[in-house]
Amino acid sequence: MGNTCAKGKPIAHVSSSNFSGNKRPASKPRQDSNSSLQNHAPKTSESNVPVSISSSLKSFSLNDLKEATKHFRKENLIGEGGFGRVFKGWIDENTYAPTRPGTGIVVAIKNLKPESFQGHNEWLAEVSYLGQHQHDNLVKLIGYCLEGKNRLLVYEFMQKGSLENHLFRSVQPMAWVTRVNIAIGVARGLAFLHSLDQNVIFRDLKASNILLDSDFNAKLSDFGLARDGPTGDNTHVSTRVIGTQGYAAPEYVATGHLAPRSDVYSFGVVLLELLTGRRAVEDDRPGFSDETLVDWAKPFLSDNRRVLRIMDTRLGGQYSKKGAMAAAALALQCLNTDPKFRPPMVEVLAALEVLNSSNSFSRTPPRPESHATKNSAGHSQK
Repeated sequence: MGNTCAKGKPIAHVSSSNFSGNKRPASKPRQDSNSSLQNHAPKTSESNVPVSISSSLKSFSLNDLKEATKHFRKENLIGEGGFGRVFKGWIDENTYAPTRPGTGIVVAIKNLKPESFQGHNEWLAEVSYLGQHQHDNLVKLIGYCLEGKNRLLVYEFMQKGSLENHLFRSVQPMAWVTRVNIAIGVARGLAFLHSLDQNVIFRDLKASNILLDSDFNAKLSDFGLARDGPTGDNTHVSTRVIGTQGYAAPEYVATGHLAPRSDVYSFGVVLLELLTGRRAVEDDRPGFSDETLVDWAKPFLSDNRRVLRIMDTRLGGQYSKKGAMAAAALALQCLNTDPKFRPPMVEVLAALEVLNSSNSFSRTPPRPESHATKNSAGHSQK
């Protein structure tokens, strides 16, 4: 894989976990040595304990986490991927000591495969970034375990699972107002990362890496591919291409040049998914063309007379037409092929918040002749 970017294929597979109650099928590990992570990963001492791990993180013993998950019992498995497996566990809210199921607080415990070298690098990145940075729209890392060959991470448990599950797999369609709030939450998380003194590029924004709490507040998860952004007069950092086909910015795929506005492009794709209810790439269904969601949607985004035809028919017209058109126009800006003309995330966030506060995103009832009929002929389902 590596730099390979065939249509419908991962550039290199992502998402190793889901810190929620939704199991996911096993996936191939990301195929990048990602040596650049060594630039910011925690240094290790002779005892192999990362010296720069934040003191705010709890150091768990392996026995603690075995007890918290009932020895990684199968019924506590909530996710699986190239990194390893994710289990539900229970710990005391104050002491973080393991407790019986149903007592204390629920956590998600990600267990790295011992043979996964790439997983080790991603473990280091997760500990480094989430140990340093806390924000309402980033998944909280509670602690870690580094014992022999065992590497585990303990996160807050996200009750509603991933955006991917709700948007593409759930029988119950997501309401318009929920989608808008999720877009704003994701924008806040990215704007925070990009505004740090040492800006951070998330690099792997996609629906499966956006987790939802009990109130459907969105949080960015899986920082295994994140890395420091450019400093000084530099416009980008150069790195091996890795991520997910359909979400990655075209200039990054073509050159390996990574910048904060690479994340802006990925946000534009996620915003399109929220609007349309369609995946970034859906080539796994028989008879479907190899075009991406961006390829299909762009002609509609630039035409106000046709833009509503892309809207998710499962919404049944229950959304603000004005708000949908404004969101589509914003998505088009984020998806500009020239990164110089994409707005920075702080401006994207500001635009969404202004629209939200002006009630432009409020739901409106469907017209007698809904656009849903038109949409069914526009982009064949896979």
